[in-house]
Amino acid sequence: MEFRDAIQDFSEQPITRQILLDLLKEYKRPYDKISELVRQGILQLVKRGIYIPGPALNMAVPEPFLLANHLLGPSYVSMETALAYRGWIPEKVYEISSMTIRNSTLYNTDAVRYSYTHLPLPYYSFGLQYVELTKKQTAMVATPEKALCDKIVTTAGVLLRSTNQVKEFLIDDMRIDEERLGQIDVQVISSWATDAPKKSSIDMLIKTLSR
Repeated sequence: MEFRDAIQDFSEQPITRQILLDLLKEYKRPYDKISELVRQGILQLVKRGIYIPGPALNMAVPEPFLLANHLLGPSYVSMETALAYRGWIPEKVYEISSMTIRNSTLYNTDAVRYSYTHLPLPYYSFGLQYVELTKKQTAMVATPEKALCDKIVTTAGVLLRSTNQVKEFLIDDMRIDEERLGQIDVQVISSWATDAPKKSSIDMLIKTLSR
């Protein structure tokens, strides 16, 4: 089967080097063939070992959130990126921000900047949801509650010591609509507060929202 035909099965999905080696197993020098396919625009290199269909194939490519999950794993999309996606903040976000249990890092691609911030376990694992991006694509994204808490616990200089500070942070800095604040599940935040970094700031958030 021709490579152009075989690769159609991976529409909208990140393509790993292992997948390519399997598709190109009849070639004596598969790595040279992969480099040739990239030069021809049939494949596009996103990160070492991860590719997407190139412009010459005219195929659907993975959504940025799905790529973010695959560029560094385990990870999930969070902070302003997740809040903007869910319509909680008005700004358009140009960087895909994710959380990971691995070291913080950054990837710059031709189209998108991907940042990853370290979080400790077990806090990392709370407040995550699979979100259907398309019929073929599903990505791990933080709930609004977790995205907000992640922003608080990972942003240097954010120390919430009073209800006024919390309100200023949520409404003035984050620009979250007050109606949205009424939708926040305070109990679910309380369930992971003990394990959260900056526990005192999270406790003040809970106290303010409970009022």
